[in-house]
Order: sequence, then C-alpha cells, then structure tokens
Amino acid sequence: AWQLLAIFLATIVGIITQPLPFGAVALAALGATVLTKTLPFSVAFSAFSDPIPWLIALAFFFARGFIKTGLGNRVAYHFVRLFGRTSLGLCYSLVLSEALLAPAIPSVSARAGGVMLPVIKALCAACGSNAGDGTEKKLGSWL
Repeated sequence: AWQLLAIFLATIVGIITQPLPFGAVALAALGATVLTKTLPFSVAFSAFSDPIPWLIALAFFFARGFIKTGLGNRVAYHFVRLFGRTSLGLCYSLVLSEALLAPAIPSVSARAGGVMLPVIKALCAACGSNAGDGTEKKLGSWL
C-alpha cells in the first residue's frame, strides 16, 4: 500500500510539474506499478478492458475529425437551412438529432461532449455568437 501511495504521489507531482505530457506521466506511473510488482499486470490494466472509456475516447476522436474536416460546420449550416427560421427550431433540431444518436452512442458524455458540442459550437459561430468577443449571450447561451 505504501508503494502504491508513493507512485500515486509521484504521479501527482509529475502531472503538476509536467516533465512529460499528461498521458506519458500516467502511463509511466502505470508501468511503475507493474515493474515494482505493486500491482499485478491484470489489475493494473483492468480498466482498459472496460468498453465505456474507449467509447468516450472514440467519440472525442470523431469530434476532432468533425472540427478538422469542417463537417461540424457543414452539419450546422444544414441545420440552419432546414430549421433556422427560429431559434426554437434550432433547439428542436438538436434535441431530435440527440435522440437519433442515442441508440448508436449510449454514453451521454461521449454523445454530448464528443459529437454534439462541435455541432453546437459551429451553430453558434454561424449565428454570430462567439465566446470571448461579447456576443456569447446572443444564441450561444440558449443553445
């Protein structure tokens, strides 16, 4: 238990001081628990067998792809074209798309943060509501 506490505290210090990126510090700490035989390999890496973190990570990879390729902007402009007559129509279209995505992406955080957030950000930008330039209260705070 003391060895695990020491590795944990060293990990916290590594995250704060950032000698390496966050992921590298975490993996080094995980490797240290196995190399010092503080935890067996199966226990140390058991969290990687759970599908939910992988689902969340995959959704965030998709979200980054939405942003890089401009797909989020295209989807947002399509929403504006179809439902953009009113802000209430935009909100209903987001609720409908959330309901359609729910069976495919069961994790709420992955669906909301990874897929819907880039679309909502693009919608806000398309409507002229951007954070940090004084226009964030236009439509962005409501969506």
